[in-house]
Amino acid sequence: MGNALRFLYGQCCSEPPTTTTTYGGAGDQQLGHHGVSSTSVGVSALAQHLYHFEITSQVPEGLSKHVSSSKKAQSNWYKKLSKAWRESKPPPKTPEEASRLVIRTLQRHQRPDIEVDARAVADGDTVTVYVSTSDAPESSRVPQEVHMAAVERNEARAHKNYTKADALQKQIKDAGYGVLHINNEEILARKYRIRLRGIDAPESAMPYGKEAKDELVKIIDGKCLKILIFDEDQYGRFVGDIYCNGIFVQELMLKKGLAWHYTAYDKRPELEKWEKSARAKRIGLWASSNPEMPWEWRKNRREHR
Repeated sequence: MGNALRFLYGQCCSEPPTTTTTYGGAGDQQLGHHGVSSTSVGVSALAQHLYHFEITSQVPEGLSKHVSSSKKAQSNWYKKLSKAWRESKPPPKTPEEASRLVIRTLQRHQRPDIEVDARAVADGDTVTVYVSTSDAPESSRVPQEVHMAAVERNEARAHKNYTKADALQKQIKDAGYGVLHINNEEILARKYRIRLRGIDAPESAMPYGKEAKDELVKIIDGKCLKILIFDEDQYGRFVGDIYCNGIFVQELMLKKGLAWHYTAYDKRPELEKWEKSARAKRIGLWASSNPEMPWEWRKNRREHR
């Protein structure tokens, strides 16, 4: 959404309007589309774009050069903006007022910046997330070739050239990005693999491995996540704390007895306390008298024991 906001305010407001409409006599103020003074050139330009959209249902031709979202998504933005502009009393008169209206209107319809689903969970302590590139700071990090591939892919799909669209989709994926389909809208997103900091869950082939994975899926599937990154491990995963609707995910995994406190890499006392609580209650993997530690299990597998 950030790219759209920047375009709508930066591009539209910088273009002078081509026409104005005069109401009243010679002594009256000249008013343009949606009651905007023609002396406010930038604001009048934006008003004219919205007026043009109401008549033709066409968004500005240059919008697709700045955003990777579909034409349908762009039209939705303009419908919301046009409605908000008409309902504003009085309408924006300065670039600052127009900017606030644009941001306030579109931010009401934003989705979570981070999307995740069940297929993205590898096990009880690793998850793949996709972060929307529509807002800073991700928008500034998108390589130009990825942005152009996303735009060209939308155009290819619009012209039903699915062979070209699939090739561009592969190019986007190989660069570490993906195209998400959310609420009938396509969003370009950056792919990140996240290792949950401070815990080590049973591997998939271990006892309680499936239960740990299923619990992590249950906690985060379809939810809004906040991720705080602290490090990057040897496998290229980002190590961080994950919060889901304000709840600390590692805390839940430890309290449910589906993860160990990974003391080799994290000394936080609260993690130790949550593990001890689950041990005392003998819940989850602690129902077993001598559960195998995942790091020992991995070591034994490497050494073929």
